[in-house]
Amino acid sequence: MFRTALRNVLAHKARLLMTVLAVMLGVAFVSGTLVFTDTLGNAFRNQSAKSYDDVAVAVSTYADGSDEGSPGIDDATLDKIRALDGTASATGRVSGFAGVADPDGKLIGNGWSNTGANFAPGEDGKDSAYTFTDGAGPVKDDQIALDKDTAGKGEYRVGDTVRVATNGPVKEYTLSGVFTTEDGAVNAGGSLVLFDTATTQRLYLKPGVFQDATVTAAAGTSDKQLLDAVKPLLPEDATAQTGKALADEQAEQIEKGLSNLNAMLLAFAGIALFVGIFLIANTFTMLVAQRTRELALMRAIGASRRQVKRSVLIEAAAVGTLASVVGFALGVALATGLRSAMGVLGGKIPAGPLVVSPVAVGSAFAVGILITLLAAWLPARRAAKIAPIAAMSSVHANATVKSLVIRNSIGALIALAGAAGIVGGAATGGTNGRYLVAAGAFLALIGIIVLIPLLSRPAIALVRPLLRKLFGVSGKLASQNAVRNPRRTGATASALAIGLTLVTGISVLGVTLGQAIDKMTTDNIKADYMVSMAGGDALDESALTALSKADGVTALSPQQSTWFETDGEHHAASGVTPGDVEKVFALKTVSGSLSSLKDGQIVVGAKTAKSNGWKTGDTLPVTFDDEKKGELRIGAVYRENDFLSPVLMPKDLADAHHTGSRSDIREIWVTTDGGASKANEQSLVDALGDNPAMSIMDRQDMRDMYGGFVNTALNIMYGLLAMALLIAVLGVVNTLAMSVFERQQEIGMLRAIGLDRGRVKRMIRLEAVVISVFGAVIGVGLGVFLGWAIGRTLATDIPGYALVVPWDRLAVFLVLAGLVGVLASLWPARSAAKLNMLTAIKTE
Repeated sequence: MFRTALRNVLAHKARLLMTVLAVMLGVAFVSGTLVFTDTLGNAFRNQSAKSYDDVAVAVSTYADGSDEGSPGIDDATLDKIRALDGTASATGRVSGFAGVADPDGKLIGNGWSNTGANFAPGEDGKDSAYTFTDGAGPVKDDQIALDKDTAGKGEYRVGDTVRVATNGPVKEYTLSGVFTTEDGAVNAGGSLVLFDTATTQRLYLKPGVFQDATVTAAAGTSDKQLLDAVKPLLPEDATAQTGKALADEQAEQIEKGLSNLNAMLLAFAGIALFVGIFLIANTFTMLVAQRTRELALMRAIGASRRQVKRSVLIEAAAVGTLASVVGFALGVALATGLRSAMGVLGGKIPAGPLVVSPVAVGSAFAVGILITLLAAWLPARRAAKIAPIAAMSSVHANATVKSLVIRNSIGALIALAGAAGIVGGAATGGTNGRYLVAAGAFLALIGIIVLIPLLSRPAIALVRPLLRKLFGVSGKLASQNAVRNPRRTGATASALAIGLTLVTGISVLGVTLGQAIDKMTTDNIKADYMVSMAGGDALDESALTALSKADGVTALSPQQSTWFETDGEHHAASGVTPGDVEKVFALKTVSGSLSSLKDGQIVVGAKTAKSNGWKTGDTLPVTFDDEKKGELRIGAVYRENDFLSPVLMPKDLADAHHTGSRSDIREIWVTTDGGASKANEQSLVDALGDNPAMSIMDRQDMRDMYGGFVNTALNIMYGLLAMALLIAVLGVVNTLAMSVFERQQEIGMLRAIGLDRGRVKRMIRLEAVVISVFGAVIGVGLGVFLGWAIGRTLATDIPGYALVVPWDRLAVFLVLAGLVGVLASLWPARSAAKLNMLTAIKTE
């Protein structure tokens, strides 16, 4: 039986090709994901360990120029650490945002990882954290050094003048050197600017103060001994740990971050493999049906049911093993390609070897072989049930009425349970509702898959008159062939239905979210421009002053973050400009007047007022940010604005109680005379000193920014689901190719009685289109249902939520499904048309 199984694999290798491809693609997805994430993790862990090779103790604080409560590490503390027995050196570090302008004035880097830090040379004049390839580190307040990538992007050389912006006005510096570094910000696509220590402290903290420190141990002193000696010298907010502990902590964070990526990619690989199960099951079902007489003969000469079943499973194992070997090799190549692609796209990955772990190898082969065996188990079970005598006179064993009734009843019950779960989850809402929807979606998919053979007959019967009218005999035969074997049609259509269910659901949800975000921007904002820091840091007060003097500005207000405490609860507040805030935001009052802000009163959101039992005219006893106590009178209640905190207060009041060296201004909203225009935008740019670190966006830019997140997520999802759809297409090709082989005699007879090659090709193509569009209609319908349900669970968190069905995209999906059918039928149709009539007629 083992030899027979292997002979059958070799005899049917062409018909097993699509199965091999399906399993191969799924295994490649799994193995590529595991190798890629293992390689990334290893590279980043090695980089982290290398960064702390010589560090015995690492000290960190929460020191920030805007927070007086976090004093940092002063020079006196650092000197005490240096004086300890066992200390070889102690280096203070300061960092913050720094953006470098290219020759055209545009920001180099992505903004959020653009960093400035201090150059801290030792006695030899070198800083061990940086290796200079040209020039030297900055030693004067008008000098900087740049990382090699940033210098290359800006085409800067030592001696050139470079414009650099921190949180204040842009300044010009002379480039003293270019260096390489293992700094994570640079590897993330950002930039790194080095200043001399005094300048860095002045920019980000205050003179003589550091945020962090690294300590190296003298010979004979252990890291633990030095850590115990350092701790008593540190301020209260400082934390200290050994360099190894810090490297291990960072490695754990890297592992956690990559595990999320790993889980997401493997989830999509699982979807692709789930779709592949239908292709594999269909292939083996058709092979068993085509070999009914052969299997019956084996039973007749003494083979047991177990042996027949085992022979089919051995074939499946052989196919799975071959596909796993090829798929694993393809996965390793895919991981290598992804790593190279990230480098091309600007994501700098630390150098390191490709990591192929035993887990990756074992997982790939286990997945490939087990999935193939699982999919082939039911066909193998059916093969074992073939009765020797009954099968000798019948090529196809039809399902009994009882088996069909049981199948359809079970399918209906599962589908109804799934639909109930989806509707229940939509009604429940929130996280619990989403769990219900997910469970219901799984059950609904399983139920629909079971019912698809039953649904195929009435669904295809609806289009049969149209096919007959448009395509004549070819259309009639195609519609009949499509429902000749409903189980086969159902399994093929199911693969497409699963993929399009997910694609459609994601599309409905994405377009709905995009529309809600767009509406949120339109309904809440009156301002023509929003000004913010590219890195997300707070704006300097000087930016507000400069913009107020810009030509064409008619109103402006900051969104300055602050807070206060009342009745033991903290409440976030926005410091705004009285009289101008209603000109830059769409604010609707429920009671009172916004003009009360001019009198030092506050304005409270309606939901916040309701939850706390507040109303206009109430006076609240409060403790401010600076811990001073006072009273705040509620001058108005307004409907919450998504771009402001629930409580609004005059900026002067926020400033009066602010702690730290600068105000926490997150955005400045500006209305200009005549609305958004190139002239007005240039006026703002000029007022801010052509600062590359400041972002100026009009309302369309804001829509594009918020909508861009949704579109990017959609495109990523589409890309990840493409593998599942490709496998579904292979399923259509496979079904048609094997169906043509199975119907050789019939096709020969049709050719003999006058059906020419062109109409034979058309018949096969139409059959493919009918099956593909049928699966697509099921998938699109279920996808819209799921998109609605998931959207309902998010409705309370999304202001202005309203379901949007993207009819244009759904139409494209259906057209593409038809096109997929045409493409999938090219090879089978050509094969059918080329059959020799006499040879085909003699085929059994």
